[in-house]
Amino acid sequence: MDPRKLTYDLTMWLFNLIIKLFFREVRPRGAHRIPKQGPVIFVVAPHANQFVDPILVMRECGRRVSFLIAEKSMHQRGIGFFARMINAIPVVRSQDLAVLGKGRIQLLNCKTEPFRITGIDTQFLSQLKPRDSIVLPKNVGQAEVVEILSDTELVIKKDFKDLKSLELLTSNDGTPYKCMPHIEQDAVYKSVHDELNNNGCITIFPEGGSHDRAEMLPLKAGVTLMALGAMAKYPGLDVKIVPCGLNYFHAHRFRSRAVVEFGNPITIPANLVDKFIAGGVEKREACGKLLDTIYNALKSVTVNAGTYETLMLIQAARRLYKPAHRKLHISHVVDLNRRFLIGYNLFKDDPKVIDLQQRVLAYNQLLKYHGIQDHQVSKTDLGGRHTLAMLIERLFFLSLLGLWGFPGAVLNLPIMVVAKVISEKKASAALRGSTVKIAGRDVLATWKVLVALVLVPTLYAFYSFIVFMTFYNSDLAPKWKFMIPGTVWVLLCFTSYASLRFGEIGLDILKSLKPLVMSLLDPDGAEILRQSRSKLSRDITDLINEYGPKAFPDFDGMCPN
Repeated sequence: MDPRKLTYDLTMWLFNLIIKLFFREVRPRGAHRIPKQGPVIFVVAPHANQFVDPILVMRECGRRVSFLIAEKSMHQRGIGFFARMINAIPVVRSQDLAVLGKGRIQLLNCKTEPFRITGIDTQFLSQLKPRDSIVLPKNVGQAEVVEILSDTELVIKKDFKDLKSLELLTSNDGTPYKCMPHIEQDAVYKSVHDELNNNGCITIFPEGGSHDRAEMLPLKAGVTLMALGAMAKYPGLDVKIVPCGLNYFHAHRFRSRAVVEFGNPITIPANLVDKFIAGGVEKREACGKLLDTIYNALKSVTVNAGTYETLMLIQAARRLYKPAHRKLHISHVVDLNRRFLIGYNLFKDDPKVIDLQQRVLAYNQLLKYHGIQDHQVSKTDLGGRHTLAMLIERLFFLSLLGLWGFPGAVLNLPIMVVAKVISEKKASAALRGSTVKIAGRDVLATWKVLVALVLVPTLYAFYSFIVFMTFYNSDLAPKWKFMIPGTVWVLLCFTSYASLRFGEIGLDILKSLKPLVMSLLDPDGAEILRQSRSKLSRDITDLINEYGPKAFPDFDGMCPN
């Protein structure tokens, strides 16, 4: 067997174990659409979970996949090791090589000479070359250098139009800047083209870096150069592009859920390849058309709310909607969210929609006031004695689960604390270095996994060593002095997993106590909440049944069994 395939499969076995532990449920959708053979490029968005994202795609696509990774990540301990094990292709990114420019820069006249940048104590001749870029603080703007006139003067390709950029450049003291080199990616394209020519699969995140926004970022054209370039280089090669949407339910949280959705493969028209080969304007036109096709395909497998508030509104409305088929898998929930968002964008200015929007927001505030979730509202409708008996029963089981899970929780407490601290520090660092991240949540899950991957075996080995030292001077036979610590290490794994399951069940029981307590202590408030939800649910369902067919021809089949 090919050693590369063996290391890939072994690493994926480990990753699969990690995914099963970190996520409560991962459900694929549309995996049957993936070509079983031939070259495939998986374009994945949104890139919301840094290094966890490619693992999910590799796990669910059913084929061996190489993914592109920033070259600087290859030098990080752990990340670089595993990336090499799964045959990742490193990409040198210009932003990773950016250095602080000497002196400061100004735009002396943004009206008459918007392309001429003037430096104060700068060294343009030694720090920059044509096609390099200058980058303003916090990445508020950047421009490609066309010509360097002197150490203190250069010409840029496009003028700065953003108000923040102009404010920095026109200040009396100028602004600091970074020099970002232009990188030729010929080696990367060659690796990708060769992999595709060998009927391999490539995973690429066309947004670039990871982020924690509610919508996709603008796509970069690199994927089109890879696909069209491979077909131009190897005539007869039929590269398929498969859009893949990653839809998380609390992406950064332990034991969360995810849906990996694959769209219909994109077949690249031969005329686009011909235009790509022709070069110049036609090449740019071909890349632009293919990029638009990819973007639209990704929109069909992702939920792009624009703002977090809109996403919360859509999810609340979806929970209140009562389709003909009551029980939905999480993959169907994602599809409903997407359809709700499309419908909302079409009819959001309609008075009926505006009225329901305000009522949904008010209902959310009411839930927040009472401290319960929407799915718990119906559980407040119980009789007094029955509710009290159920509350006592659940408190009893919660106590038992707490006792059973306590040993594992104590043993793993150092891991939980260290993982939380390190992941939050990494999130803060990522946030400081980015202009697209909101809170840096996209790196939390990655670092929780990495920390646990190192600390779990290390801590268990430490516990086993303590046991070994305890029995070292005893009268036991030598073999038992080694077998007992080894057995302890294995038992620690089982104990930790059992504690995880007990804790998960216990947390579900704990969450179920709130509606029971509300039913006992505030029955009138619970009744008002149930009535509000019932009326709102009916109104939303009626509105969707009225407007749904106008937006979706397949409306009657949008909630499959």
